[in-house]
Amino acid sequence: MSERILIRGGRVIDPARRLDAVVDVLVADGVVADVRAGLEVTGARVVEADGCIVAPGFIDLHAHLREPGFEQKGTVATETAAALRGGFTTVCAMPNTRPAPDCGPVLESILELYARYGRVRIFQIGCVTRGREGRELAELAELAQRGVVAFSDDGSPVADPRLMRNALALANALGVPLSEHCDSPEMHTNGAMNEGAVSERLGLTGQPSAAEAAAIARNIELAALTGARLHIAHVSTARGVDLIAQAKRSGVRVTCEVTPSHLFLTEDAVAGTGSEPSYDTNAKVNPPLRTESDRRALLRALDEGIIDAIATDHAPHAVEDKLVEFEEAAFGISCFESAVSTLLTLASRGELRVERMVEALTSGPAACFRLAERVRGLGTLAPGEARDIVVLDPRATVVVDPTSWCSKGRNTPLGGQRLTGAVRAVVFGGTIAWEREVVNG
Repeated sequence: MSERILIRGGRVIDPARRLDAVVDVLVADGVVADVRAGLEVTGARVVEADGCIVAPGFIDLHAHLREPGFEQKGTVATETAAALRGGFTTVCAMPNTRPAPDCGPVLESILELYARYGRVRIFQIGCVTRGREGRELAELAELAQRGVVAFSDDGSPVADPRLMRNALALANALGVPLSEHCDSPEMHTNGAMNEGAVSERLGLTGQPSAAEAAAIARNIELAALTGARLHIAHVSTARGVDLIAQAKRSGVRVTCEVTPSHLFLTEDAVAGTGSEPSYDTNAKVNPPLRTESDRRALLRALDEGIIDAIATDHAPHAVEDKLVEFEEAAFGISCFESAVSTLLTLASRGELRVERMVEALTSGPAACFRLAERVRGLGTLAPGEARDIVVLDPRATVVVDPTSWCSKGRNTPLGGQRLTGAVRAVVFGGTIAWEREVVNG
């Protein structure tokens, strides 16, 4: 018989069931067995959650596990261990691996890696085009048959509108959403950061916000034409969320995500806080960190439900990938282990409602890719179904120390910053899989 766990006295937030109350949660026989106040269970392992938030295990729609092909940056084992410590019990892996999952046999080999080394539940996102090269469609039907939850070429936008239209039409026929990195690279030449006053001061080539907006507008039109489910990855601009809001009002089947980095940081992170600019390559991410006005627009759109999900875009890199000139550095921030603290810090400042944060990490992403149709209980604490729980301590103080992370990627612009809030414990598959501190009941 499996261990019984009683999580006692926490604020339980389960947006899928419209539950927000101080109650207890009992886990027995590998699932949530009961959620109500005053539970008394003999022999259970007790997690005292007074003052804590108790929520369904978090779901990440956009993560880079690096293996196979880039093990110097991260492996399935290291990055899913990092995900677990960050409260993410389900992650969707992007297809920028070598080889890329553009056909059935490659996908099957990657899924075997996940089964062997994964510390959390992993869903694979399949390629849109062969080799993510944008020339011809990948084996979409083959990939769908083997269980991919979405199609994407990750950071390589599908530039050819005819190919994109065909991809959306086929994805719609297969019942699988298409997740697109929306950029118009023809508008800039290797833009390394947001185009604006900061890039001009630093002498760096920028990416204009119009490059994102133009791509979003095109893809929304193609989604409307084909009836497909379009997911906009890591939206970063005020204009982008305006276009998505308008499309939703018009009935287009579009969803979107935002990263914790774009909610918490701005382009100023590239320059740093000293009198001389730091050119911090750890703040180089694609899409780039934008303006304070964009950041506030993203927070508003999240609060209003225009943005459906918070997704990390966790992108670990080896040290040498960032220890180069800014324009030569790799894009990406490693953030599985800092995401929750940045979000709870925003909540402590009054910039983000905790209940909306939880929704965007649980039932929101589950709905975007219909994940609960694949595994019952995802994104909720429904008794008899749910198996994953995260306990958060919003009072904890954390100093970001990437040298202590499980992730191979130490590439974060947050090193040394003091944040508010942390993951206290994680239940995965009905058992306590990670705990910040041992609590004796």
